Amino acid sequence: MTAIPGSLDATSMRTHLCGRIGQAEAGNAVRVCGWVAKRREHGEHLAFVDVRDHTGIVQCVIPGTVDVRSEYVIAVEGVVRPRPEGTVNPDLPTGEVEIGDCTVEILGIAEPPPFVVDDRVEVDESIRLKNRFVDLRRPRMQENLRLRAKVNASLRASMDRQGFVEVETPLLWAPTPEGAREFVVPSRLHHGSFYVLPQSPQLAKQLLMVAGFDRYFQIARCMRDEDLRADRQFEFSQLDVEASFVSQEDVLAFVSEAVLSAAEVATGERPDPIPHITWAEAIDRYGTDKPDLRFGMELVDLSAVFDGTEVKAFAAPCVKAMVIEGGADLGRSKLDKLTDRAKALGAKGLAWFRVTEGGGEGSTPGLDSPLDRFLSESERAGLLSATTAAVGDLVLVVADEYRLACTVLGQLRVDIGGRPVSEGPFRYLWVVDFPMFDGVDGDANPIAAHHPFTMPHPDDLDRLESDPASVRSQAYDLVLNGWELGSGSVRIHRGDIQSRVFAVLGISEEEAESRFGFLLGAFRFGAPPHAGFAVGIDRLVAVFAGEESIREVIAFPKTQSGSDPMTGAPKPLAAGLLAEVGLRPAPAKD
Repeated sequence: MTAIPGSLDATSMRTHLCGRIGQAEAGNAVRVCGWVAKRREHGEHLAFVDVRDHTGIVQCVIPGTVDVRSEYVIAVEGVVRPRPEGTVNPDLPTGEVEIGDCTVEILGIAEPPPFVVDDRVEVDESIRLKNRFVDLRRPRMQENLRLRAKVNASLRASMDRQGFVEVETPLLWAPTPEGAREFVVPSRLHHGSFYVLPQSPQLAKQLLMVAGFDRYFQIARCMRDEDLRADRQFEFSQLDVEASFVSQEDVLAFVSEAVLSAAEVATGERPDPIPHITWAEAIDRYGTDKPDLRFGMELVDLSAVFDGTEVKAFAAPCVKAMVIEGGADLGRSKLDKLTDRAKALGAKGLAWFRVTEGGGEGSTPGLDSPLDRFLSESERAGLLSATTAAVGDLVLVVADEYRLACTVLGQLRVDIGGRPVSEGPFRYLWVVDFPMFDGVDGDANPIAAHHPFTMPHPDDLDRLESDPASVRSQAYDLVLNGWELGSGSVRIHRGDIQSRVFAVLGISEEEAESRFGFLLGAFRFGAPPHAGFAVGIDRLVAVFAGEESIREVIAFPKTQSGSDPMTGAPKPLAAGLLAEVGLRPAPAKD
Protein backbone atom coordinates (compact mmCIF):
# COMPACT_ATOMS: atom_id res chain seq x y z
CA MET A 1 0.00 0.00 0.00
CA THR A 2 1.57 3.29 -1.08
CA ALA A 3 0.93 6.83 0.08
CA ILE A 4 -1.61 8.90 -1.81
CA PRO A 5 0.19 11.67 -3.75
CA GLY A 6 -0.66 15.11 -2.41
CA SER A 7 -2.42 13.83 0.70
CA LEU A 8 -1.21 15.44 3.94
CA ASP A 9 -2.62 12.50 5.91
CA ALA A 10 -0.69 9.84 4.01
CA THR A 11 2.73 8.48 4.90
CA SER A 12 4.69 5.45 3.80
CA MET A 13 2.81 3.45 6.47
CA ARG A 14 -0.76 4.70 6.01
CA THR A 15 -3.08 6.09 3.37
CA HIS A 16 -5.64 7.75 5.64
CA LEU A 17 -6.20 8.98 9.19
CA CYS A 18 -8.84 7.04 11.08
CA GLY A 19 -11.29 9.85 11.74
CA ARG A 20 -11.31 11.06 8.14
CA ILE A 21 -12.71 7.95 6.48
CA GLY A 22 -16.26 8.36 5.23
CA GLN A 23 -18.68 7.53 2.44
CA ALA A 24 -16.37 9.15 -0.12
CA GLU A 25 -13.83 6.38 0.49
CA ALA A 26 -16.33 3.52 0.03
CA GLY A 27 -14.91 0.86 -2.25
CA ASN A 28 -11.32 2.02 -1.80
CA ALA A 29 -8.51 0.00 -0.26
CA VAL A 30 -7.03 1.86 2.72
CA ARG A 31 -4.42 1.38 5.39
CA VAL A 32 -4.73 3.05 8.80
CA CYS A 33 -2.40 3.07 11.81
CA GLY A 34 -3.21 3.74 15.42
CA TRP A 35 -4.05 2.34 18.83
CA VAL A 36 -6.63 -0.30 19.66
CA ALA A 37 -9.53 1.48 21.32
CA LYS A 38 -11.73 -1.60 21.64
CA ARG A 39 -11.86 -5.22 20.49
CA ARG A 40 -15.04 -7.31 20.15
CA GLU A 41 -15.14 -10.92 18.91
CA HIS A 42 -18.19 -12.66 17.48
CA GLY A 43 -17.30 -16.29 17.86
CA GLU A 44 -14.32 -17.68 15.99
CA HIS A 45 -15.16 -16.23 12.61
CA LEU A 46 -15.41 -12.49 13.06
CA ALA A 47 -13.71 -9.78 15.13
CA PHE A 48 -14.31 -6.03 15.36
CA VAL A 49 -11.44 -3.71 16.28
CA ASP A 50 -11.89 0.04 16.77
CA VAL A 51 -8.67 1.80 15.76
CA ARG A 52 -7.94 5.27 17.14
CA ASP A 53 -5.59 8.03 16.12
CA HIS A 54 -5.72 11.73 16.92
CA THR A 55 -8.52 12.34 14.39
CA GLY A 56 -10.95 9.77 15.78
CA ILE A 57 -11.98 6.11 15.60
CA VAL A 58 -12.82 3.81 12.72
CA GLN A 59 -14.32 0.32 12.98
CA CYS A 60 -12.36 -2.49 11.32
CA VAL A 61 -13.84 -5.93 10.61
CA ILE A 62 -11.40 -8.87 10.67
CA PRO A 63 -12.27 -12.36 9.42
CA GLY A 64 -11.53 -14.88 12.16
CA THR A 65 -9.89 -13.86 15.42
CA VAL A 66 -7.14 -11.37 16.18
CA ASP A 67 -4.80 -11.29 19.17
CA VAL A 68 -4.69 -7.60 19.99
CA ARG A 69 -5.57 -5.79 23.21
CA SER A 70 -6.36 -2.28 24.37
CA GLU A 71 -3.68 0.26 23.34
CA TYR A 72 -1.75 -2.13 21.09
CA VAL A 73 -0.29 -0.17 18.19
CA ILE A 74 -1.43 -1.69 14.91
CA ALA A 75 -1.73 -1.14 11.18
CA VAL A 76 -4.93 -2.31 9.49
CA GLU A 77 -5.43 -2.77 5.77
CA GLY A 78 -8.80 -3.37 4.11
CA VAL A 79 -11.58 -1.98 1.94
CA VAL A 80 -13.98 0.78 3.06
CA ARG A 81 -17.66 -0.18 2.86
CA PRO A 82 -20.99 1.10 4.20
CA ARG A 83 -22.01 -0.42 7.51
CA PRO A 84 -24.84 -2.96 7.31
CA GLU A 85 -28.34 -1.61 7.83
CA GLY A 86 -29.11 -1.09 11.52
CA THR A 87 -25.47 -0.86 12.60
CA VAL A 88 -24.76 2.78 11.77
CA ASN A 89 -23.29 4.66 14.74
CA PRO A 90 -24.49 8.31 14.64
CA ASP A 91 -22.16 9.22 17.53
CA LEU A 92 -19.06 8.66 15.38
CA PRO A 93 -18.05 10.86 12.41
CA THR A 94 -17.00 7.57 10.75
CA GLY A 95 -20.13 5.78 11.94
CA GLU A 96 -21.63 5.22 8.49
CA VAL A 97 -18.71 3.13 7.24
CA GLU A 98 -16.28 0.43 8.31
CA ILE A 99 -13.14 -1.12 6.94
CA GLY A 100 -13.87 -4.71 5.90
CA ASP A 101 -11.87 -7.84 5.07
CA CYS A 102 -9.01 -6.48 7.15
CA THR A 103 -5.52 -7.75 7.77
CA VAL A 104 -3.77 -6.62 10.93
CA GLU A 105 -0.10 -5.93 11.58
CA ILE A 106 0.97 -5.48 15.18
CA LEU A 107 3.46 -2.61 15.38
CA GLY A 108 3.79 -2.49 19.14
CA ILE A 109 2.30 -4.37 22.08
CA ALA A 110 1.02 -2.63 25.20
CA GLU A 111 0.42 -3.46 28.83
CA PRO A 112 -3.10 -2.74 30.13
CA PRO A 113 -3.32 1.07 30.51
CA PRO A 114 -3.84 2.57 34.01
CA PHE A 115 -7.14 4.05 32.85
CA VAL A 116 -9.44 3.95 29.85
CA VAL A 117 -8.46 6.38 27.10
CA ASP A 118 -11.90 7.96 26.99
CA ASP A 119 -13.11 11.44 27.98
CA ARG A 120 -16.25 9.93 29.51
CA VAL A 121 -14.23 8.35 32.32
CA GLU A 122 -13.17 10.60 35.22
CA VAL A 123 -9.62 9.90 36.37
CA ASP A 124 -7.81 11.33 39.39
CA GLU A 125 -5.40 14.06 38.29
CA SER A 126 -2.40 12.53 40.06
CA ILE A 127 -2.90 9.29 38.08
CA ARG A 128 -3.35 11.23 34.87
CA LEU A 129 -0.15 13.22 35.37
CA LYS A 130 1.86 10.17 36.39
CA ASN A 131 0.81 8.53 33.13
CA ARG A 132 0.65 11.71 31.05
CA PHE A 133 1.77 9.87 27.92
CA VAL A 134 -1.49 7.89 28.11
CA ASP A 135 -3.59 10.84 29.27
CA LEU A 136 -2.51 12.87 26.24
CA ARG A 137 -4.06 10.28 23.92
CA ARG A 138 -7.54 11.25 25.11
CA PRO A 139 -9.55 13.30 22.60
CA ARG A 140 -9.89 16.26 24.99
CA MET A 141 -6.15 16.56 25.51
CA GLN A 142 -5.40 16.05 21.82
CA GLU A 143 -7.84 18.84 20.97
CA ASN A 144 -6.41 21.16 23.63
CA LEU A 145 -2.79 20.87 22.51
CA ARG A 146 -3.66 21.08 18.84
CA LEU A 147 -5.74 24.17 19.60
CA ARG A 148 -2.71 25.61 21.36
CA ALA A 149 -0.62 24.98 18.25
CA LYS A 150 -3.20 26.83 16.12
CA VAL A 151 -3.21 29.77 18.53
CA ASN A 152 0.59 29.93 18.50
CA ALA A 153 0.62 29.84 14.70
CA SER A 154 -1.99 32.59 14.53
CA LEU A 155 -0.07 34.80 16.97
CA ARG A 156 3.15 34.32 14.99
CA ALA A 157 1.40 35.07 11.70
CA SER A 158 -0.21 38.21 13.11
CA MET A 159 3.07 39.57 14.46
CA ASP A 160 4.77 38.79 11.15
CA ARG A 161 2.02 40.67 9.26
CA GLN A 162 2.61 43.65 11.53
CA GLY A 163 6.31 43.76 10.78
CA PHE A 164 7.70 42.18 13.95
CA VAL A 165 10.93 40.15 13.94
CA GLU A 166 11.13 36.96 16.00
CA VAL A 167 14.27 36.90 18.17
CA GLU A 168 15.13 34.23 20.76
CA THR A 169 16.59 35.46 24.05
CA PRO A 170 18.74 33.47 26.53
CA LEU A 171 17.37 31.01 29.08
CA LEU A 172 20.53 31.40 31.18
CA TRP A 173 20.53 34.98 32.42
CA ALA A 174 22.01 37.21 35.10
CA PRO A 175 20.19 37.54 38.46
CA THR A 176 18.07 40.70 38.59
CA PRO A 177 16.33 40.64 41.98
CA GLU A 178 12.89 42.04 41.27
CA GLY A 179 9.37 40.71 40.93
CA ALA A 180 8.81 36.98 41.44
CA ARG A 181 11.42 34.59 42.84
CA GLU A 182 13.81 33.25 40.21
CA PHE A 183 15.06 29.71 39.63
CA VAL A 184 18.84 29.61 40.01
CA VAL A 185 21.31 27.49 38.04
CA PRO A 186 24.80 26.89 39.51
CA SER A 187 27.75 27.33 37.17
CA ARG A 188 30.15 24.40 36.72
CA LEU A 189 32.86 26.65 35.34
CA HIS A 190 32.50 29.41 37.91
CA HIS A 191 31.95 27.86 41.34
CA GLY A 192 29.94 30.09 43.65
CA SER A 193 28.29 31.95 40.76
CA PHE A 194 24.86 31.35 39.35
CA TYR A 195 22.67 31.96 36.36
CA VAL A 196 18.93 32.42 36.70
CA LEU A 197 16.14 31.23 34.46
CA PRO A 198 14.33 34.33 33.18
CA GLN A 199 11.01 35.41 34.68
CA SER A 200 10.51 37.07 31.30
CA PRO A 201 12.76 38.45 28.57
CA GLN A 202 12.09 41.98 29.92
CA LEU A 203 15.62 43.36 29.99
CA ALA A 204 16.74 41.39 26.93
CA LYS A 205 13.99 42.80 24.77
CA GLN A 206 14.76 46.33 25.92
CA LEU A 207 18.36 45.75 24.87
CA LEU A 208 17.05 44.66 21.46
CA MET A 209 15.37 48.06 21.17
CA VAL A 210 18.71 49.74 21.84
CA ALA A 211 20.16 47.41 19.19
CA GLY A 212 17.77 48.72 16.56
CA PHE A 213 15.30 45.82 16.26
CA ASP A 214 12.38 48.18 16.46
CA ARG A 215 9.66 45.50 16.40
CA TYR A 216 10.54 42.33 18.32
CA PHE A 217 8.40 39.38 19.34
CA GLN A 218 8.96 35.91 20.71
CA ILE A 219 6.85 33.06 22.03
CA ALA A 220 8.99 32.93 25.13
CA ARG A 221 9.39 30.33 27.84
CA CYS A 222 9.43 31.96 31.27
CA MET A 223 10.11 30.51 34.72
CA ARG A 224 9.00 31.80 38.11
CA ASP A 225 9.51 30.05 41.44
CA GLU A 226 6.14 30.95 42.93
CA ASP A 227 3.17 29.15 44.44
CA LEU A 228 1.12 27.25 41.87
CA ARG A 229 -2.61 27.47 41.25
CA ALA A 230 -5.11 26.98 38.45
CA ASP A 231 -3.72 29.84 36.35
CA ARG A 232 -0.06 29.58 37.37
CA GLN A 233 2.80 27.15 36.67
CA PHE A 234 6.56 27.31 37.28
CA GLU A 235 7.03 27.26 33.50
CA PHE A 236 4.76 29.21 31.21
CA SER A 237 4.70 30.67 27.71
CA GLN A 238 3.97 34.19 26.65
CA LEU A 239 3.75 36.19 23.47
CA ASP A 240 6.46 38.71 24.26
CA VAL A 241 6.36 41.98 22.32
CA GLU A 242 8.44 45.17 22.27
CA ALA A 243 8.51 48.06 19.81
CA SER A 244 10.38 51.34 19.41
CA PHE A 245 9.11 54.80 18.51
CA VAL A 246 5.61 53.86 19.64
CA SER A 247 3.01 55.06 22.12
CA GLN A 248 0.86 53.07 24.51
CA GLU A 249 -1.95 53.11 21.96
CA ASP A 250 0.32 51.59 19.32
CA VAL A 251 1.17 48.63 21.57
CA LEU A 252 -2.46 48.08 22.50
CA ALA A 253 -3.33 48.02 18.79
CA PHE A 254 -0.55 45.52 17.96
CA VAL A 255 -1.53 43.15 20.75
CA SER A 256 -5.28 43.50 20.15
CA GLU A 257 -4.81 42.50 16.52
CA ALA A 258 -2.81 39.40 17.49
CA VAL A 259 -5.18 38.29 20.26
CA LEU A 260 -8.36 38.89 18.26
CA SER A 261 -6.88 37.00 15.30
CA ALA A 262 -6.07 34.08 17.60
CA ALA A 263 -9.59 34.19 19.02
CA GLU A 264 -11.02 34.01 15.52
CA VAL A 265 -8.90 30.94 14.73
CA ALA A 266 -9.86 29.28 18.02
CA THR A 267 -13.58 30.07 18.11
CA GLY A 268 -14.56 30.80 14.52
CA GLU A 269 -15.69 34.33 15.37
CA ARG A 270 -13.70 37.55 15.60
CA PRO A 271 -14.52 39.49 18.77
CA ASP A 272 -15.45 43.16 18.73
CA PRO A 273 -12.71 45.77 19.28
CA ILE A 274 -11.45 45.66 22.87
CA PRO A 275 -12.74 48.50 25.09
CA HIS A 276 -10.52 50.51 27.45
CA ILE A 277 -11.04 51.42 31.10
CA THR A 278 -8.72 53.18 33.54
CA TRP A 279 -7.43 51.39 36.62
CA ALA A 280 -9.20 53.94 38.84
CA GLU A 281 -12.51 53.36 37.07
CA ALA A 282 -12.10 49.57 37.29
CA ILE A 283 -11.52 49.75 41.06
CA ASP A 284 -14.40 52.19 41.55
CA ARG A 285 -16.95 50.25 39.47
CA TYR A 286 -15.85 46.64 39.98
CA GLY A 287 -13.53 46.60 43.00
CA THR A 288 -10.74 44.89 41.03
CA ASP A 289 -8.18 45.68 38.33
CA LYS A 290 -9.25 42.60 36.36
CA PRO A 291 -13.04 42.94 36.14
CA ASP A 292 -15.27 40.29 34.66
CA LEU A 293 -17.69 42.11 32.35
CA ARG A 294 -19.99 39.14 31.76
CA PHE A 295 -22.29 40.24 34.57
CA GLY A 296 -23.33 43.52 36.19
CA MET A 297 -23.49 44.19 39.93
CA GLU A 298 -21.37 47.33 39.63
CA LEU A 299 -20.39 49.13 42.82
CA VAL A 300 -22.19 52.31 43.88
CA ASP A 301 -20.73 55.11 46.02
CA LEU A 302 -22.93 56.06 48.99
CA SER A 303 -20.39 58.32 50.67
CA ALA A 304 -22.45 61.44 49.91
CA VAL A 305 -25.61 59.78 51.20
CA PHE A 306 -24.00 59.06 54.58
CA ASP A 307 -21.92 62.23 54.85
CA GLY A 308 -22.29 63.39 58.46
CA THR A 309 -24.32 60.30 59.39
CA GLU A 310 -25.00 59.40 63.02
CA VAL A 311 -24.91 55.69 62.19
CA LYS A 312 -21.53 54.54 63.54
CA ALA A 313 -21.36 51.65 61.08
CA PHE A 314 -21.27 54.14 58.20
CA ALA A 315 -18.95 56.72 59.78
CA ALA A 316 -16.04 55.99 57.46
CA PRO A 317 -14.07 57.73 54.68
CA CYS A 318 -15.94 55.72 52.05
CA VAL A 319 -19.27 53.91 51.87
CA LYS A 320 -19.70 51.58 48.88
CA ALA A 321 -22.69 49.42 47.96
CA MET A 322 -23.62 46.64 45.57
CA VAL A 323 -27.07 45.44 44.51
CA ILE A 324 -27.94 41.77 44.10
CA GLU A 325 -31.04 41.56 41.95
CA GLY A 326 -33.60 39.24 43.51
CA GLY A 327 -31.30 38.69 46.48
CA ALA A 328 -33.85 39.66 49.14
CA ASP A 329 -34.81 36.02 49.58
CA LEU A 330 -31.36 35.12 50.94
CA GLY A 331 -31.76 33.65 54.42
CA ARG A 332 -30.05 34.96 57.52
CA SER A 333 -27.50 32.15 57.56
CA LYS A 334 -26.30 33.04 54.06
CA LEU A 335 -26.17 36.71 54.98
CA ASP A 336 -24.08 35.83 58.02
CA LYS A 337 -21.69 33.88 55.78
CA LEU A 338 -21.35 36.92 53.49
CA THR A 339 -20.58 39.05 56.55
CA ASP A 340 -17.93 36.58 57.70
CA ARG A 341 -16.45 36.59 54.21
CA ALA A 342 -16.27 40.40 54.18
CA LYS A 343 -14.49 40.38 57.55
CA ALA A 344 -12.04 37.74 56.34
CA LEU A 345 -11.24 40.07 53.43
CA GLY A 346 -10.39 42.86 55.85
CA ALA A 347 -13.65 44.77 56.31
CA LYS A 348 -14.93 45.72 59.75
CA GLY A 349 -18.31 44.37 58.80
CA LEU A 350 -21.00 44.12 56.12
CA ALA A 351 -24.37 45.85 56.22
CA TRP A 352 -27.27 44.43 54.26
CA PHE A 353 -30.70 45.75 53.31
CA ARG A 354 -33.56 43.79 51.82
CA VAL A 355 -35.76 45.98 49.63
CA THR A 356 -39.40 45.34 50.50
CA GLU A 357 -42.85 46.58 49.52
CA GLY A 358 -43.74 49.98 50.96
CA GLY A 359 -46.57 50.74 53.35
CA GLY A 360 -49.25 50.97 50.68
CA GLU A 361 -50.01 51.20 46.99
CA GLY A 362 -47.79 53.75 45.29
CA SER A 363 -45.57 54.20 48.31
CA THR A 364 -41.77 54.03 48.15
CA PRO A 365 -40.12 50.67 48.85
CA GLY A 366 -39.11 49.84 52.37
CA LEU A 367 -35.90 48.39 53.83
CA ASP A 368 -35.55 45.31 56.01
CA SER A 369 -32.28 45.39 57.96
CA PRO A 370 -31.03 45.47 61.54
CA LEU A 371 -29.70 48.96 60.71
CA ASP A 372 -32.85 50.33 59.10
CA ARG A 373 -34.21 51.84 62.35
CA PHE A 374 -31.05 53.94 62.70
CA LEU A 375 -31.33 55.55 59.26
CA SER A 376 -32.83 58.96 58.70
CA GLU A 377 -35.50 59.37 56.04
CA SER A 378 -33.02 61.17 53.78
CA GLU A 379 -30.47 58.37 54.18
CA ARG A 380 -33.07 55.74 53.44
CA ALA A 381 -34.26 57.60 50.36
CA GLY A 382 -30.69 58.32 49.27
CA LEU A 383 -29.69 54.66 49.52
CA LEU A 384 -32.63 53.57 47.35
CA SER A 385 -32.07 56.37 44.84
CA ALA A 386 -28.32 55.90 44.45
CA THR A 387 -28.50 52.11 44.10
CA THR A 388 -31.76 52.08 42.05
CA ALA A 389 -32.58 48.90 43.99
CA ALA A 390 -36.07 47.49 43.39
CA VAL A 391 -38.38 45.43 45.54
CA GLY A 392 -36.91 41.96 46.00
CA ASP A 393 -33.30 43.14 45.67
CA LEU A 394 -30.58 42.96 48.29
CA VAL A 395 -28.14 45.83 48.95
CA LEU A 396 -24.74 45.05 50.48
CA VAL A 397 -22.78 47.94 52.01
CA VAL A 398 -19.16 48.21 53.19
CA ALA A 399 -17.90 51.33 54.99
CA ASP A 400 -14.12 51.69 55.31
CA GLU A 401 -11.10 53.20 53.61
CA TYR A 402 -11.83 53.68 49.91
CA ARG A 403 -9.55 50.98 48.48
CA LEU A 404 -10.58 48.38 51.05
CA ALA A 405 -14.31 49.08 50.67
CA CYS A 406 -13.99 48.66 46.89
CA THR A 407 -11.89 45.50 46.93
CA VAL A 408 -14.02 43.74 49.55
CA LEU A 409 -17.20 44.34 47.57
CA GLY A 410 -15.33 43.48 44.38
CA GLN A 411 -14.48 40.05 45.75
CA LEU A 412 -18.04 39.52 47.02
CA ARG A 413 -19.24 40.46 43.54
CA VAL A 414 -17.15 37.62 42.08
CA ASP A 415 -18.17 35.21 44.87
CA ILE A 416 -21.85 35.85 44.20
CA GLY A 417 -22.08 36.49 40.47
CA GLY A 418 -18.96 34.84 39.13
CA ARG A 419 -18.92 32.00 36.66
CA PRO A 420 -16.21 29.75 35.19
CA VAL A 421 -13.65 31.81 33.30
CA SER A 422 -14.04 29.63 30.20
CA GLU A 423 -17.80 30.10 30.03
CA GLY A 424 -18.87 32.48 27.28
CA PRO A 425 -19.28 35.09 26.15
CA PHE A 426 -15.64 36.13 25.99
CA ARG A 427 -15.28 39.72 27.21
CA TYR A 428 -11.92 41.35 26.68
CA LEU A 429 -10.87 44.58 28.40
CA TRP A 430 -7.83 46.85 28.43
CA VAL A 431 -7.11 48.36 31.85
CA VAL A 432 -4.80 51.38 31.58
CA ASP A 433 -3.25 54.10 33.77
CA PHE A 434 -2.19 51.86 36.65
CA PRO A 435 -0.63 53.51 39.71
CA MET A 436 3.11 54.02 39.43
CA PHE A 437 3.62 52.77 42.99
CA ASP A 438 1.69 50.41 45.25
CA GLY A 439 2.46 50.49 48.97
CA VAL A 440 5.78 51.02 50.72
CA ASP A 441 8.61 48.76 51.82
CA GLY A 442 10.11 48.35 55.29
CA ASP A 443 12.10 51.58 54.85
CA ALA A 444 8.98 53.52 53.83
CA ASN A 445 10.10 53.70 50.20
CA PRO A 446 7.38 53.34 47.55
CA ILE A 447 7.21 49.97 45.77
CA ALA A 448 7.01 49.89 41.97
CA ALA A 449 3.59 48.56 40.98
CA HIS A 450 4.87 47.19 37.66
CA HIS A 451 8.67 47.37 37.49
CA PRO A 452 11.20 50.18 37.97
CA PHE A 453 11.54 50.81 34.22
CA THR A 454 7.89 51.83 33.75
CA MET A 455 7.43 55.37 32.42
CA PRO A 456 5.33 57.66 34.64
CA HIS A 457 2.29 59.30 33.11
CA PRO A 458 3.49 62.58 31.54
CA ASP A 459 0.74 64.57 33.30
CA ASP A 460 1.96 63.34 36.71
CA LEU A 461 5.73 63.75 36.39
CA ASP A 462 5.80 66.96 38.43
CA ARG A 463 4.44 65.05 41.46
CA LEU A 464 6.92 62.18 41.27
CA GLU A 465 8.87 63.25 44.36
CA SER A 466 6.23 65.30 46.20
CA ASP A 467 3.26 62.91 45.98
CA PRO A 468 4.38 59.56 44.50
CA ALA A 469 1.19 57.76 45.60
CA SER A 470 -0.83 59.92 43.19
CA VAL A 471 1.37 59.28 40.16
CA ARG A 472 -0.06 57.16 37.38
CA SER A 473 2.11 55.00 35.16
CA GLN A 474 1.91 54.17 31.50
CA ALA A 475 1.24 50.53 32.36
CA TYR A 476 -1.64 48.45 31.04
CA ASP A 477 -3.22 45.00 31.44
CA LEU A 478 -5.32 42.84 29.14
CA VAL A 479 -8.18 41.07 30.93
CA LEU A 480 -10.45 38.27 29.71
CA ASN A 481 -13.45 37.11 31.76
CA GLY A 482 -11.78 38.16 35.01
CA TRP A 483 -8.37 36.62 34.22
CA GLU A 484 -5.34 38.81 33.63
CA LEU A 485 -3.99 37.68 30.26
CA GLY A 486 -0.92 39.86 30.41
CA SER A 487 0.60 43.21 31.20
CA GLY A 488 2.98 45.73 29.72
CA SER A 489 4.12 49.31 29.83
CA VAL A 490 5.86 52.19 28.13
CA ARG A 491 9.48 51.97 29.30
CA ILE A 492 11.72 54.68 30.68
CA HIS A 493 14.37 55.45 28.07
CA ARG A 494 15.60 58.77 29.51
CA GLY A 495 18.36 58.71 32.09
CA ASP A 496 17.06 61.73 34.01
CA ILE A 497 13.62 60.18 34.54
CA GLN A 498 15.12 56.80 35.41
CA SER A 499 17.34 58.42 38.05
CA ARG A 500 14.34 60.18 39.58
CA VAL A 501 12.33 56.93 39.73
CA PHE A 502 15.25 55.04 41.29
CA ALA A 503 15.61 57.80 43.89
CA VAL A 504 11.91 57.62 44.80
CA LEU A 505 12.20 53.82 45.12
CA GLY A 506 15.20 54.23 47.43
CA ILE A 507 17.58 52.61 44.93
CA SER A 508 21.02 54.21 45.12
CA GLU A 509 23.22 54.75 42.09
CA GLU A 510 25.50 51.96 43.31
CA GLU A 511 22.61 49.52 43.77
CA ALA A 512 21.11 50.44 40.39
CA GLU A 513 24.47 49.82 38.73
CA SER A 514 24.83 46.49 40.53
CA ARG A 515 21.36 45.23 39.64
CA PHE A 516 20.77 46.73 36.21
CA GLY A 517 24.15 48.02 35.10
CA PHE A 518 24.23 46.21 31.75
CA LEU A 519 20.88 47.75 30.76
CA LEU A 520 21.67 51.24 32.04
CA GLY A 521 25.03 51.06 30.30
CA ALA A 522 23.36 50.20 27.01
CA PHE A 523 20.95 53.12 27.41
CA ARG A 524 23.90 55.51 27.48
CA PHE A 525 24.59 54.63 23.85
CA GLY A 526 21.22 55.82 22.59
CA ALA A 527 17.93 54.27 23.67
CA PRO A 528 14.82 54.94 21.57
CA PRO A 529 11.40 55.46 23.15
CA HIS A 530 9.94 51.97 23.45
CA ALA A 531 7.08 50.00 24.96
CA GLY A 532 5.97 46.39 25.18
CA PHE A 533 3.61 43.74 26.40
CA ALA A 534 3.40 40.01 27.18
CA VAL A 535 0.33 37.82 26.64
CA GLY A 536 -0.02 34.65 28.74
CA ILE A 537 -0.56 31.97 26.09
CA ASP A 538 -1.43 29.23 28.61
CA ARG A 539 -4.27 31.31 30.04
CA LEU A 540 -5.52 32.40 26.64
CA VAL A 541 -5.65 28.85 25.30
CA ALA A 542 -7.25 27.51 28.49
CA VAL A 543 -10.17 29.92 28.05
CA PHE A 544 -10.55 29.03 24.37
CA ALA A 545 -10.44 25.31 25.24
CA GLY A 546 -13.09 25.65 27.96
CA GLU A 547 -10.68 24.69 30.73
CA GLU A 548 -10.44 26.16 34.21
CA SER A 549 -6.81 25.16 34.76
CA ILE A 550 -3.85 25.90 32.51
CA ARG A 551 -2.53 22.40 33.37
CA GLU A 552 -5.04 21.07 30.83
CA VAL A 553 -3.39 22.94 27.95
CA ILE A 554 0.23 22.17 28.90
CA ALA A 555 1.74 18.91 27.71
CA PHE A 556 3.70 18.11 30.87
CA PRO A 557 2.63 20.35 33.76
CA LYS A 558 3.57 20.27 37.44
CA THR A 559 1.08 19.49 40.19
CA GLN A 560 -0.04 22.21 42.60
CA SER A 561 2.79 21.15 44.93
CA GLY A 562 5.32 21.71 42.14
CA SER A 563 6.13 18.06 41.52
CA ASP A 564 6.07 15.97 38.36
CA PRO A 565 4.52 12.55 39.13
CA MET A 566 5.67 11.17 35.77
CA THR A 567 9.41 11.81 36.14
CA GLY A 568 9.57 12.13 39.92
CA ALA A 569 11.04 15.64 39.70
CA PRO A 570 12.30 17.38 41.69
CA LYS A 571 14.90 14.82 42.80
CA PRO A 572 18.07 14.99 44.90
CA LEU A 573 21.35 15.10 43.01
CA ALA A 574 24.24 12.79 43.76
CA ALA A 575 27.00 14.32 45.84
CA GLY A 576 29.40 14.00 42.92
CA LEU A 577 27.18 16.02 40.61
CA LEU A 578 26.76 18.69 43.28
CA ALA A 579 30.51 18.86 43.76
CA GLU A 580 30.97 19.51 40.03
CA VAL A 581 29.04 22.75 40.37
CA GLY A 582 30.61 23.70 43.69
CA LEU A 583 27.74 22.71 45.98
CA ARG A 584 27.41 20.40 48.99
CA PRO A 585 24.29 18.51 50.13
CA ALA A 586 22.39 20.41 52.81
CA PRO A 587 22.30 18.74 56.24
CA ALA A 588 19.19 16.69 56.90
CA LYS A 589 16.41 18.51 58.72
CA ASP A 590 15.27 17.21 62.11
